[in-house]
Amino acid sequence: MATRAAARYFDELEEGERFVTGTWTLDEAEIVAFARAFDPQPIHVDAEGAAEGPYGGLIASGFQTMALGFRLFYELGVINDACIGGPGIDNVRFHRPARPGDRIHAIATVAEARPSRSKPDRGYVRMAYEVRNQRDEPVLSYEIVHILMRRPSSS
Repeated sequence: MATRAAARYFDELEEGERFVTGTWTLDEAEIVAFARAFDPQPIHVDAEGAAEGPYGGLIASGFQTMALGFRLFYELGVINDACIGGPGIDNVRFHRPARPGDRIHAIATVAEARPSRSKPDRGYVRMAYEVRNQRDEPVLSYEIVHILMRRPSSS
């Protein structure tokens, strides 16, 4: 696990700032369990059938990989105290499959930070996420716009 970062609020993040997470090793059982519940395509749930398919074996659902990338970032604690949601996820790209035994980590970069025009107590931070495997190859990339509160003033 990566070292937990200091909690940040909207005004305390700078464009270009990068955060590198700890790792997560995928195993076949969790890949299959996730896929059975949320993405039951044969390439994710049937190891024997997947071996004959286009990827030559079982692969993790991209949805699972994206969720794990965010979880790893969340575990750093960077925005946990300030985040109140977000309007969406953009530019999702699947670069290569994640497979059983792969050890993934995420790199989250502050791509943009802009204050809210209508609510002065918050701002929007676009984070560019890249999930990489143990060979440091990109597996998945996406951007999340987080709504972050400004640090409360102490009175």
